[in-house]
Formats: sequence, C-alpha cells, structure tokens
Amino acid sequence: MTQLTVYPDTDPDKVLLETSDGAAIATSLAEIGVAFERWAAPHALSDDADQAAVLAAYSSQVERLMNEGGYKSADVVRVKPDNPDRVALRQKFLAEHTHDDDEVRFFVEGAGAFYLRKGGRVYRVVCERNDLISVPAGTTHWFDTGPAPHFCAIRIFTSPEGWVGHFTGDDIATRFPKFEGVAA
Repeated sequence: MTQLTVYPDTDPDKVLLETSDGAAIATSLAEIGVAFERWAAPHALSDDADQAAVLAAYSSQVERLMNEGGYKSADVVRVKPDNPDRVALRQKFLAEHTHDDDEVRFFVEGAGAFYLRKGGRVYRVVCERNDLISVPAGTTHWFDTGPAPHFCAIRIFTSPEGWVGHFTGDDIATRFPKFEGVAA
C-alpha cells in the first residue's frame, strides 16, 4: 500500500504524519516541491519483459511525461528478489544522495521506498504500482529496495546520462526504519 510517513530528521522514533490517502500524500509532498500522482499501470509484465517491452507497453505515458517536462531519455529499472546483485543495489541506493536532474519514477510493478530529507524532516514514501513521483534536482534523498526487492519503475531524465548520484556521506539512512516490502 502506498504510504507516507513523516519524521523529524533527528528522531526516527517520532512519527509526525502517517497516511495512505493519495490526496494527502500529494499535498504533503507538494509542500516540499515533490510531485506525487496516481496513474494507471494496467499492463501486466511477463517475467522476461525487458526494458524495450516495458517502455513499449507504457509508451503513451512516457511520451506524455517527456513532452510535459522537457525530458530527453527514459529507461527501466526492474529488480526481483532473486537478483544476484540485490544486496549491493540496496546498499548503493540506501546512501543519501542528490542528483543534478529530476528523479521521475513511474512504478509499474511492485514497490520501493523513497526517503526525502528537507526542512528538518524525513518523508518516507512507499511507492507501488500506479504511483508517479517526481523529486526535484538537488533534493537530498535515498531509496530502499527492501531485502527481497520486487519493483519495476520507468525512469525519466533530462540528461542523456541517466542516473548519476552525488553522495552526501551522511549516514542518516542508517538511523531510519528500513523498507521491508509490502504484504502480497
């Protein structure tokens, strides 16, 4: 279930807000410049669907996003629980970082958790299928795939280089609750 939990960035045990209401999530995230929308992801993906198949299935949504935002490239990240690199991938994305580019993700399968740090707060957004999130360039954040990752997200970029993280070196991600996945 899509869920937003807000904490003070100094106290991971104190919950300031917790909601699974899509409108409330969108409103809270808009206050920090992050866009959140619920879209339809109606296409079931075959187990062997590659990047080209996923982009083809969602070509109209991708084209709309790219035209509206002036984006130049798109790719797909799909990670399953049996991925041999799942532990290394989780660790890489768990490190707090920023990007020079917006981080736009349309989840078409599974779930993962974005943690956004802004204004003395940490916003934990569990995104799942049908969720679109757009994190502005320069926003400090990290992403947790969970210990048994299962997600597929279409990533949209203004830069042809795609995902390039600038790591802050702060260990804040180690102090906040990890994403353990969603109940099936």
